[in-house]
Amino acid sequence: MSIYRNAVWFVKGLQEYTKNGYEAAAKHFAPADLDVNLNGRSFMVTGANSGIGKATAQEIANRGGTVHMVCRNKGRADAAKDEIVEKSKNQNIHVHIVDMSSAKQVWEFAQTFSQSNILHVLINNAGCMVNQREPTEEGLEKNFATNTLGTYILTTALIPALKKAEDPRVVTVSSGGMLTQKLNVDDLQFEKGAFDGTMAYAQNKRQQVILTERWATQHKEIHFSSMHPGWADTPAVQTSMPSFHAKMQSKLRTEAMGADTVVWLAVSAAATKQPSGLFFQDRKAVATHLPLAFSRPTLQEEEKLLAALEEFALKFKP
Repeated sequence: MSIYRNAVWFVKGLQEYTKNGYEAAAKHFAPADLDVNLNGRSFMVTGANSGIGKATAQEIANRGGTVHMVCRNKGRADAAKDEIVEKSKNQNIHVHIVDMSSAKQVWEFAQTFSQSNILHVLINNAGCMVNQREPTEEGLEKNFATNTLGTYILTTALIPALKKAEDPRVVTVSSGGMLTQKLNVDDLQFEKGAFDGTMAYAQNKRQQVILTERWATQHKEIHFSSMHPGWADTPAVQTSMPSFHAKMQSKLRTEAMGADTVVWLAVSAAATKQPSGLFFQDRKAVATHLPLAFSRPTLQEEEKLLAALEEFALKFKP
């Protein structure tokens, strides 16, 4: 990791990514943007049983949207669904059990789902930060399999269904941590050198932003966006980054604050007035590289990433 990038990112984070940063930004929000009735619109939220995913699902349900919760753990998913239904009084909440780190499972789910469901908005929220190198049953490094390949397969497989819907959108929950990383297409599964889970996660999040930009140019009918939720107090942060959580706990955003821009991108008319493919923070498009960070990939590196993901995806396609 670049020491310069990390230092600039952390200072930026203390100013912008905290609870205070959200409250300062929220003074300029237009409340009417989220005053919408989502009855008749269908949303898929991955990783919807806790954290930002659950908060997002709740806000969509509150506004009458149909929510498809894609979760790995049935018990936690069912409990989250019951809570969302109770708070929203919306019965159109559906649970789908899928392990996003399993390429084959993701393919099978997306193909089956597309045959019998309408989908207006896909929210790629599921993610993981595994701090020890852990291969999946398919032999893939788990962070890469979940954060990058799972997102790539699910989105790619659902694009035909999205194109049939009115006002289709894809929102990918990335992270400002990606600003610390320059795309590395030569070691996508972190097989070289000492393994660093935080760096692997940030690299995956950089990959998600690049994918969003590329999808936007390839599929003009769909509005694509990626976003940074800020530093939020979620179960994932507590378990994956315990020291960071302990030091920053008083400054961290609530889950609802973290979900605000996800919901805005997914439901507001204002969001689609922005160009497709941008990276957002607190309802504003922001830069995807820090100043003087030398983190921009070449076109050839981006092409190599897409070719590698397509090769992986086809390998596991049923």
